[in-house]
Amino acid sequence: MTVIEKKTFPDNKFDLYFLAYAGQRSASKDNHWTDREGIIELTHNYGSENDDSVKYANGNKEPGKGFGHTCISVDNIQAACKRISDAGYRFQKKLEDGRMHHIAFALDPDDYWVEIISQKNVEETKDVTDTDPACYRMNHTMIRVKDKDASIKFYEDAMGMKLMRTNENKDAGFTLYFLAYGPHPGEASANGVNPGASREGFLELTWNHGTEKEEGKVYHDGNAEPQGFGHICVSVDDLDEACKRFESKGVQWKKRLTEGRMKNVAFVLDPDGYWIEVIQNENFKAPPGKY
Repeated sequence: MTVIEKKTFPDNKFDLYFLAYAGQRSASKDNHWTDREGIIELTHNYGSENDDSVKYANGNKEPGKGFGHTCISVDNIQAACKRISDAGYRFQKKLEDGRMHHIAFALDPDDYWVEIISQKNVEETKDVTDTDPACYRMNHTMIRVKDKDASIKFYEDAMGMKLMRTNENKDAGFTLYFLAYGPHPGEASANGVNPGASREGFLELTWNHGTEKEEGKVYHDGNAEPQGFGHICVSVDDLDEACKRFESKGVQWKKRLTEGRMKNVAFVLDPDGYWIEVIQNENFKAPPGKY
């Protein structure tokens, strides 16, 4: 990935780094950072690199279970995993581990999980030794949800997303729901497992069967202690009008546009309390004096 935007906040002692696949073979090419579907935002709090007591919850174990992983799709998965391993990075699950030999999970320096999936049939790439990161995609972000009906309704009705695909795993007791903006990717699957693997910007909701019957909050939003995952983000065509629409939908706010010092961002809460940042897509802003 490439750092395509950096924002510094020295008074608040943190910086933001926005990374994406940015080459000419990437999904968004030279788009403005607010006009992309596949971005990872890293928040660095000054001094944390020198403090051994700072450890962030990766979302996959208690306390702090909620956020699951980000996911990249790659051209030749066996070669891509070898490239990551050869660079000295660790894996939560290698391709050959377990029953599912079509996915792997790498670990970043803070132990966040990064799923790796293939854009091609994995049998056809097993003997391929080259991989081109320019073809990679920031495919999806996964969060766990307590009540799948409430969450799907929220993301479809309030956030305007579409349910693209459902993957039920009865034996394992969970179901995956993939939502996105834009056209449906179709039912055809290049690799036999992951339709839409060549796209970016999916939101994966993981529903563990039966959690909807549990009392109270089931999952951690990542912003209370122990901290880790912060938020997902959507960019909109008209920030003011979008927030009015959210208001009409009866959303719960973490921060309205009019609150605080930053009047150019808002935060909505989903049914599990995950934060959703709302920003202006600069591609939809008219140049000064045009209208």
